[in-house]
Amino acid sequence: MAESILKAASISKYFHDPVQVKVLDDVSLEVKKGEFVSVIGKSGCGKSTLLYILSTMDTDYTGELWIDGELTRDKKEHELAQIRNEKIGFVFQFHYLLNEFSVLKNVMLPGLKLGKISEEELEFQAMEKLKILGIDRMAAKKANQLSGGEKQRVAIARALINNPLIIMADEPTGNLDRRNTEMVFDIFNELSGQYGQSLLVVTHDNEFAGRTDRIIEMLDGKVLRM
Repeated sequence: MAESILKAASISKYFHDPVQVKVLDDVSLEVKKGEFVSVIGKSGCGKSTLLYILSTMDTDYTGELWIDGELTRDKKEHELAQIRNEKIGFVFQFHYLLNEFSVLKNVMLPGLKLGKISEEELEFQAMEKLKILGIDRMAAKKANQLSGGEKQRVAIARALINNPLIIMADEPTGNLDRRNTEMVFDIFNELSGQYGQSLLVVTHDNEFAGRTDRIIEMLDGKVLRM
């Protein structure tokens, strides 16, 4: 039985402005080691809201969340930040690379923030991630010299730099054409299958989702199937 990387139990959330609206209704789910899981549903169904809670960036909810067997409830913000930095890698629709830095430095930034290994070792590991993604030849380029697909590969390498337990991605192909969407899927599939990386991907692309290990479908803040 694969170990549980992330588990949520009875997560509910309300928005209070201007009136109280329930956006998540008793959501429970689990992601195991090496699983490639997608979350689908219409716009406004609560997918991204759920992802922010699962990533510990939103703590205004009821229910319980465990990451790597550790209950996150009642932890202080600096403790949650440590969990995010060590155990979660993030990939978004927009890459959020820093144009003034090289590709290599962009990938290194979360590792520099974590500060667990030397800069020399971090640089070596960053190059290894870029090799896995087939863009090590671009290490010295500035981020603004890359294509959209290349930028998203750099963003994935950056998400991997601290060897997270899980990568959470919010519409990672939403800004990409079909060819680059295929490339991102293949990368995620390889990370899961070959490297045992857990992935939780929010997507509106049902074709992309249909090829993942498991689909969690949401409607009006509830899980329809998983």
